[in-house]
Amino acid sequence: MKPIALIVSRYNPSVTDRLLQAARDVVRDRGFSEDRIAVIDAPGAFELTALANAAARTGKYAGIVVLGCLIHGETQHDRYIADAVAQGITRITIQTGVPIAFGLVTAETPAQAEARSGGVKGNKGAEAAAALCDALMSISAINRAIERGEPGKVERVIGRTLTDKAGLGNRDADPDSQAE
Repeated sequence: MKPIALIVSRYNPSVTDRLLQAARDVVRDRGFSEDRIAVIDAPGAFELTALANAAARTGKYAGIVVLGCLIHGETQHDRYIADAVAQGITRITIQTGVPIAFGLVTAETPAQAEARSGGVKGNKGAEAAAALCDALMSISAINRAIERGEPGKVERVIGRTLTDKAGLGNRDADPDSQAE
């Protein structure tokens, strides 16, 4: 099984450290061992796109989660960065076929950012990692249906662990079966 890349902005570390830990926990819970999780540091949120592009183009990762935190200040700077990152990772996913999950917290205040990184609003890192794992399982289900010659019979797999017998199978599955 190809590893998962977790690319994390080191700006606003009180938030991004919690996003990273939650994402890592979800990916492990979904069947990826610690040695199949690559953590890649980014200086800030804007650089997430360049690093996701570099990682996706290697062909070595099943999927990528980008994690970061933008807190609104006196200008619209945070909005421009959030928009650029969202568009960039969408473009990279389309161009490379490697799914990339968006775990970028965008908040008006530090309190909102804290609430979205393990507080009352949940943890966006965990949500992004779960979304990536679900996408990988769905891609695998599509590929299996095509291989069986039954493209109209894609099994439902959302929410299952990667080690479920009804999901991707065990951790010893073919390394290329995650995503092509």
